Amino acid sequence: MARTVSGDVGGPRRAVEPAMVVASQRVRVPALRAIHTRTVPSIAMEIVLVRHGQPEWVKGGLNVVDPPLTDLGHRQAERLADALEGETFDEILVSPLNRARQTAAPLLSRLGRQEVIAPWLEEIRDPGWAGTPVEKAEQAYAELRQRSPVERWHGLQDGESVRSFVDRIHLGVEMFLAERGIRRRDDELPVWEIDAPGKRILLVAHAGTNTVSIGYMLGLMPTPWEFDRFVLMHTSISRLESMRVGDVHSFNLVKLSDVEHLSSGERTR
Repeated sequence: MARTVSGDVGGPRRAVEPAMVVASQRVRVPALRAIHTRTVPSIAMEIVLVRHGQPEWVKGGLNVVDPPLTDLGHRQAERLADALEGETFDEILVSPLNRARQTAAPLLSRLGRQEVIAPWLEEIRDPGWAGTPVEKAEQAYAELRQRSPVERWHGLQDGESVRSFVDRIHLGVEMFLAERGIRRRDDELPVWEIDAPGKRILLVAHAGTNTVSIGYMLGLMPTPWEFDRFVLMHTSISRLESMRVGDVHSFNLVKLSDVEHLSSGERTR
């Protein structure tokens, strides 16, 4: 087996293969082959997407709309703050819903920053279930799972359709990027012009919002089951980084649903 020998920092590495033995002369000929290291390109932009902590969807057997975090959800938010307080962000934007705002609060407090609400980060809008028995929501979701793929675009009865939600988030991402000098160059390929490189932005939002946003920036075709396309755990961290492609950039997914800041007993979906 070849052994790897480190060179200078940032320099190439060489793999030293076992010496070849020429049978007729018994001469040992060391065979060296250079292996080129791949240099890490400079990052023009990084977008970090966080999902909220565990919400209290049901209280006293009744559905809660725009719920707060559970006690575990608050602990998850503190662990998230532990993980991110050492990082520097040019902007931190938060969904207007309670569960996202409570998730962002510990980190904002530690960083000494004010809350900045971005309305477009709002999750898909559920029906007006507040105060109704939990069985009503359970039945609605069970019926949704039985629908054909195409019928799923309609979403829950009396709620926001998945089609409308996806369109809303796509428009929100497009405007969010455009306001920061980032514009899509090509209608077919997901490549972008970045006028002001070097920014790092944190978005604290939801499974649906984050999944649709990631898919849009990667150029993926949307589906009516976007919420399950990428499994995002509570207070999980996902990261998109730009990569130069000729004179433009693409976005690469470098981390998805990272929950290393949580213990095994604190991880929920």
